Amino acid sequence: MPSPSGSSRRTFLAASGTGAAAVTLGLALPAARAAASQLAPDADEFDTLRLRWRDLTLGTGFDATAQPYAAKLAALGDAARTALATMAPATGSLWPDQPLTNPATGSANMSASYTRLNTMAQAWAQPGTGSTGDAALIAAVGKGLDHLYTRIYNENTKSFGNWWDWQIGSPRLLLDTAVIAYDTLNSTQIGHYTAAVDHFVPDSAVAVYTGTSTGANRTDLCRVLATRGVLGRNAAKIALARDALSPVFPYVTAGDGLYADGSFVQHTWIAYTGSYGEVQIDGLARLFALLTGSSWAVTDPNRQIILDSVERSYAPFLHDGLMMDCVNGRAVSRQATDDQLMGRTIMAHIAMLALGASPAERDRWRSLIKGWTDRAPTPPVLADQRLSVANLALLSAAVDAAPAAAPAPTGPRLFPAMDRAVHRGTRFAASLSMSSNRIAYYENGNGENLRGWHTGSGMLAWWGDGFAGDQYSDGFWPTADPYRMPGTTLSRKPLADGEGGAWGAARPAVTWVGGATDGTYAAVGQHLKGLSSSLVARKSWFFTGDEIVCLGAGIVAGDGTPVETVVDHRNLGATGTNALTVDGRRLPATPGRHDTFSGARWAHIAGQAGYVFPGGAPLQTLREERTGTWKAISTGGATDPVTRRYLTLWFDHGTDPVDASYAYVLLPGARQSETAVRAADRDKVRVLTNSASAQAISVPGPGLLAANFWTAGTVGGLGVDGPASVLARTARNTATLSLAAPERTGAAIELTWDRPVRSVTTRDPRIEVLATGRSLRLRITPDTACGTVRADVVLG
Repeated sequence: MPSPSGSSRRTFLAASGTGAAAVTLGLALPAARAAASQLAPDADEFDTLRLRWRDLTLGTGFDATAQPYAAKLAALGDAARTALATMAPATGSLWPDQPLTNPATGSANMSASYTRLNTMAQAWAQPGTGSTGDAALIAAVGKGLDHLYTRIYNENTKSFGNWWDWQIGSPRLLLDTAVIAYDTLNSTQIGHYTAAVDHFVPDSAVAVYTGTSTGANRTDLCRVLATRGVLGRNAAKIALARDALSPVFPYVTAGDGLYADGSFVQHTWIAYTGSYGEVQIDGLARLFALLTGSSWAVTDPNRQIILDSVERSYAPFLHDGLMMDCVNGRAVSRQATDDQLMGRTIMAHIAMLALGASPAERDRWRSLIKGWTDRAPTPPVLADQRLSVANLALLSAAVDAAPAAAPAPTGPRLFPAMDRAVHRGTRFAASLSMSSNRIAYYENGNGENLRGWHTGSGMLAWWGDGFAGDQYSDGFWPTADPYRMPGTTLSRKPLADGEGGAWGAARPAVTWVGGATDGTYAAVGQHLKGLSSSLVARKSWFFTGDEIVCLGAGIVAGDGTPVETVVDHRNLGATGTNALTVDGRRLPATPGRHDTFSGARWAHIAGQAGYVFPGGAPLQTLREERTGTWKAISTGGATDPVTRRYLTLWFDHGTDPVDASYAYVLLPGARQSETAVRAADRDKVRVLTNSASAQAISVPGPGLLAANFWTAGTVGGLGVDGPASVLARTARNTATLSLAAPERTGAAIELTWDRPVRSVTTRDPRIEVLATGRSLRLRITPDTACGTVRADVVLG
């Protein structure tokens, strides 16, 4: 399902309100624009909405003479004057470097040309640009819009290239630019532009909720229709846009959209809370703000689902202002953005959405924004020059109005509908990316993310509390070893760029992916099958407060190449010399140094983390400088070399292993002394079993037993008659049992627990009590969404 190319989407987002050069709604009107927005009593509703959309597009509530706004506005003026100086209308182009007739690039160049016109219009309308009110500049905007209408974007042209440019990218920019320049355009021009939009985005584009008209794409299409209706004074178009939003709101159980567990999927198979999720929350926040109080206000009660998504879907993946890359899809390969910019932009959308939320929601969201802002790494959020003037104003106002800064949460969150999990300890946040027959290994498309092959093979990414915030934003993706993504088990079999096919075509034929959580602890597992490989494995992660216990078993492959499990692949930055210590021995910080340990018990990377290997492990370590280019992972990227230093720890399972296994404990933020003490404490976490049948641990302190059963079996007195993920936690004379069925067949599971149980005090309706007394027997009829069910019992 093609969608915008990297260069097309990047240039578009920069002008339209979601990227670094964007402008959005502020919280108060500056004096100059406030006067223009005070409509006369007889002004009609179309004028009201047009001026409101103008404010949404240009932003409000900032002092143009203060920093960081003054610098942003000056840069906008410079960009506009450069665009004006180089504009040269010709038969096949508006700018010589953006030819419109090339079948491969013409549609993207069309959107890029509209982007430049939008920049010029903004510079004319905004204060402090050095081109404010410049008659020649705005005249050139009108001339450019007319030229593009005549040469390419008109009702007589047949689309070619990327559909997105014709239905979303170009019409959004065209309409936003026309709204800004409205008072300088005549009715004939407006008629031409709206006729062109009607041709490429007819009412039928939103007639059926399918194909390219779902999720974030449907939101974008509705945004086009609404703006076209406002500009062309067409009530039916606005009403259609409002009504066509309704299919976006309800929870879905398959395909694109929001899920009840907080997941967001786009392109059917891709976890996309960032990137496409950013597009969706941006568009919905704007449309809600545009239409509120009008004849076309969004009153569908399912609108509340969108408001709920702030805390259910977006906040769990926002760590100190960054959006975790596990939900950014192929956007990780885009040089112009990163996890921090994505997260901060989404924060601004949340601030906009808060304007129409309940007082309680508004206070909670502003507190979240203040907490993220206070904890964010450099550059400070409110001085981040990559953000737009208006997004900066939105965030600044939200922070000022926040009752208090919300603290960083702790504990796990599972998102089974998109094979993702998040866990937060007191010193870190971590994300886990998996794949199944429901969610692809990775997405490539339009030449982007060509080497994301193993990011769905158990990639365990993590960020520290106050450190390592730029781990994946500081040149990680062009320089990291794509065969050594942290946490993954993989075959070193060489893969081609784009291996497996585009748009999520490559998915493993497995169903056991997911886990269970009691809200404090979690057990998560993945039945792994390698991409274009014979590799199979069973992988488990147990989230236990400030530790993540990682187990692997049943590792088998026959590719004739080595198989590895990557403990970590840490980006040390351009000059990092963090010390690596193994079992108390500090290793020389020599680039290219490779060490092998036959029975390592612990390792520590200074300023990063500790690693414990229960029972000892055959550990490999490598310190190296890695050089790559953005071009290598995305055809639109730069060819300039990027170099970063890495420390990598891994287990070499050998060539064509049979039933290999591993075990390690990740301790993000731990000091070296803590790591050594933890390695000596063999009772803090006990590995009960680690096989292709079951993987389980016990944590005596909190009375936890956690197990992933790949088949029927019993561990530590806890048994099931089918595949399941189970946690049992005891506290004095009570216990809580939590279970999920990751295979999602809906088949009943019988659980037995060899503990005296006096009674079951509370239970999920899906749980039937078969017996209490000397032991407990429960029958669980799980749902097909891998939701966790729970029972509380009194012990005998």
